[in-house]
Parts: sequence; C-alpha cells; structure tokens
Amino acid sequence: MHIRSCPGLPSSGTTTHGRPDRGNRPLRTTTGFLLASALLVSACSLSGSTSAASTTGATATGATAKGATAKPGVPVLNALTGATPSALTPYYGQKLTWRNCDDPGFECATMKAPLDYAKPAAGDIRLAVSRKKATGPGKRLGSLLVNPGGPGGSAVRYLQSYAGITYPATVRARYDMVALDPRGVAGSEPVECLTGRRMDAYTQTDFTPDDRRETAQLVDAFKRFANGCAEQSPRLLRHVSTVEAARDMDILRTALGDKRLTYVGASYGTFLGATYAGLFPERVGRLVLDGGMDPSLSARKLNEGQTAGFETAFRSFAKDCVRQLDCPLGDTDASPAQLGRNLAAFFARLDAKPIPAGDSGGRPLGESLATTGVVAAMYNEQTWPRLRQALTRAIDHRDGSGLLALSDGYYERGADGEYANLISANSAVNCLDFPSAFSTPEQARRALPAFEKASPVFGRFLTWASLGCAYWPVKPTGTPHRIEAKGAAPIVVVGTTRDPATPYHWAQALASQLSSGRLLTYDGDGHTAYGRGSECIDSAINTYLLDGTPPTHGKRCSQP
Repeated sequence: MHIRSCPGLPSSGTTTHGRPDRGNRPLRTTTGFLLASALLVSACSLSGSTSAASTTGATATGATAKGATAKPGVPVLNALTGATPSALTPYYGQKLTWRNCDDPGFECATMKAPLDYAKPAAGDIRLAVSRKKATGPGKRLGSLLVNPGGPGGSAVRYLQSYAGITYPATVRARYDMVALDPRGVAGSEPVECLTGRRMDAYTQTDFTPDDRRETAQLVDAFKRFANGCAEQSPRLLRHVSTVEAARDMDILRTALGDKRLTYVGASYGTFLGATYAGLFPERVGRLVLDGGMDPSLSARKLNEGQTAGFETAFRSFAKDCVRQLDCPLGDTDASPAQLGRNLAAFFARLDAKPIPAGDSGGRPLGESLATTGVVAAMYNEQTWPRLRQALTRAIDHRDGSGLLALSDGYYERGADGEYANLISANSAVNCLDFPSAFSTPEQARRALPAFEKASPVFGRFLTWASLGCAYWPVKPTGTPHRIEAKGAAPIVVVGTTRDPATPYHWAQALASQLSSGRLLTYDGDGHTAYGRGSECIDSAINTYLLDGTPPTHGKRCSQP
C-alpha cells in the first residue's frame, strides 16, 4: 500500500505540511505505501535504497562504525570517493537558467542529470527546480534544500505553497529556499501508471480478501497497476531509486554554488537526505531529518513497524474521541481497544455492502476507501475533528462522502477525476529501493497474525497492501543497509513518539547509525515535528540552521 510521509500542516482537509494539490488538500509526504508497495511513508513507507552498485556506482559493504551495534547481514552504504568522473563533468558544470514561475516571488529552472549514472552517455533526465531567494536582512548563508517526503511528493509545489512562505522568517531571510522534484516526480519527468477511471477502480480494490477469488482479484489489480507503469513509463522505471535522486541533489548543490548541502527533509525525505550523507559525507552541511526512517529494515519490517505506528496513532485518537461529545465509535467509558473493534466492525459492514458517498462520480464508499480515509486522518491530530464528523455521517447516516474526501485527498485525486502522480512515483521508488515484503499471496496470508497483532484495526489491510511490489515489472536495485556517513558534520534526526508513519524507534535507529547523528525527540502526536507548534522543536532546529549549533543528543520536547 502506499503509505506516505506527511509533515503536518493544518489545512482545509487532511493535514500535512504541504501545498494544496488540485484544489484538494496539502501534499502529504511519507514515506508511505497505501496500495501498491505498501510503504508510502506515508505511505510514507518509506522505501530504503541500497547499494545498487550496478546502476548507480554506490556500494554497500559489511563494515560497521566503530562502537556501533551491527545488524548481521546488513551492509553499510559506502561513500562515493575520488574525483568526479569525466563523463559527469558536463552535468556538474551546468549553469541553471532561472525564470519567473507562475507563483510570484519564485524562480524556476530545469536541471539535467544522467538518466543512468553508470552510463551517462545513454541520455539525460530533466529535473524541475524552484527557489525563493533570501529576503534579508543578514548575511546570506547559502541554499536550503527542502523535501516533503513521499516518496513521490513534489518538493517544488511544497516550496511554493508552504516552505517558501511559512518557514520562519529568520530562516527565509538568510537562505535561498530551494526545491528539486526528485526524478519521476511531478515536474521531473513523472512516472505515470493509471489515470482517471482505471485509478478509481484500483483504489476501490478489496484489500482484505476473504477467499481465493478475492485474492485473485487483488493480485490482478496489482498486476494491472504494474503493467500500466511499464506501458506508460518504460524509460524511467529502472532509474528512480533513492540513490540516484541523492546523486541528483549533489549536481544541484554544485549548480547552486554551495560547497556543502544544507537540507531539511521530512519522512521519506529523511531517507533521501541520509542517503546523500552516506554517499557524500564530506559535502554535508546542516542536515535536518524530521520523521527519521531506518534504512536497515526490510520492506516487511518497515511495513510491520508502520502498521504498529498507525495503531499507536489510532489509540491516541480513540482516547481523544471519547472525551468529545460527537464520538461515533464509543461512549466516554469505552477503551481504545473497544473503539478499535467498533471501527473494524464498521469496515466489515462496508466490505459486505458499500454505502453511498454523495457526488463521488459514482463511487460508493467501500472498506478500502474508508480505511484509507481513516489512515489519512492519523497523520495529524488537527484532523481528528474532521474524522469524527466523517465517521458520524458514515455510521449514523450512511453517508460516506466525508471519508471518501479524506481518501481522495490522500490519493491526490482532483475534482476532475484525475490523479497527481504521487502514488505512481511512490510505487516506482519503493519497488526499486527494496525487495518486496512478500513474494506470494501465501506469504502475505502467513504474515496476517503478526500484522494483526501490531494493529487489530489496520493489520489485515496493511498486510495485503504490502504485496504490491511482488508484481513490479522491474527488479529492485536496493537492499536494506545501514547509513553511517563517517566524517559528516552533525546531522539532526527528529523523532515523534507517537508518529504513525515513521515510528519513533526508526528515528532512534537512524540517529544511532549516523556517525554524527543527534537525536531530537518530540513527545507528541502526529507525523513529523518541525513547524507543528512546538516552540522547543522549532527553536532547536532554527538555531542549528542559522548558527550551526546542533541540539544536544537526546534533547526532548513535549507537546504543547
């Protein structure tokens, strides 16, 4: 499934730290994977990239950092050493031609990168870049690259609708705010798979099959999605890995005239930023990795951990729900477990008989769309009132329009019935970065008890969603690995204790792997922490970005 990453910005719909997309709701980042690869961190699974030596020039070895606890069989991502290969000189020497964007105050440019780093002469890929120049006063500190996650989130749209406008004024005064859409995403030669009605059909697929017939239908849906990607984007599918995207960032760093990279990445963006640090540790400037992801975990472990994360978030929602007058899942004395059983029973009723969903283009609300809508609301506690209202309408009045709107926002479905390319890109990156969590339906079925233990509410749904990459038309180039980035400047890793999409222990693991990692903890709800209302978190990160002074390792901030 595509569970996406999404930094939390309150907005007109589901949450997130992003821009309104197609008039819907702000972009959520993740890592994730709701329905194809099951890790969108946000789905935001997050994907993890790896050595990919044959296609990227990066390698992973079994070495471990001094004093680090090695995971048996998990290699370390090696740095790219030596002079820049002569074949890459034209890319590193290019000058960006800036022009005014449609959004006032922002400039746009197109950057070239090799489609295949192992064969630069094979052709280019054109990548979308945007910036908002430092406003002053104060000495300019260089460029600050931002990424909202996904994989598949548009960094350019995120910059133009959120980061370039609402990041702290002191940060925007000193930095040129810059965004690069990763290869295969939005403005950077997007991966395309299914459009319109075919995507509608895919999102309505039953992801909790009850028998062999329904299992076969789910497998067919995965195959149709994968075949659509192969037909629409054959050139790109082998070249959208996280390692390649990180290498593109280094070309951009040079084109911007910066000796070191300064970067804020959220959710999957932490994996992208950490990969950059692993490949180019000596070029690391001030890196903030918010909603850290553990690249040493397998796809199954990532999906299982994320399943537990959504359960944790649901329990927080349940505790809050019974304190409100309009909780549709239980009375004031009901436990989170009881609310979970009530929600599961509601999902089961929808599985048997979907309900109308208003002006939805003929789409009723079934179990899969309803589950996606609830998952979407777990990213930000400020969306909980909207979720209560949507559940009330669906349970008490058989009106599924509220939950469908949440689901459409998650999938970035526009009012015109077309979808942004987030889910397509998310699947392409995740399925390339990691071997599939499961290879067969039988493996997924055997894993059901473990996933249902992690989450009685979402476990079954997320188990089957984790099967998607088994049918991907391109073999993965990545494997789980550790990232140590020996020799890098201090890197700040932020973890939120009740984060649904990037569980807190992932941030702990990433900070411990990085030789210069500094863990900053937010004891609170929601996905990611920076810019979500904690003065303690924001002050620590702003001080680091402006003065270069990282927070003390282990610093904790509480939810206001």
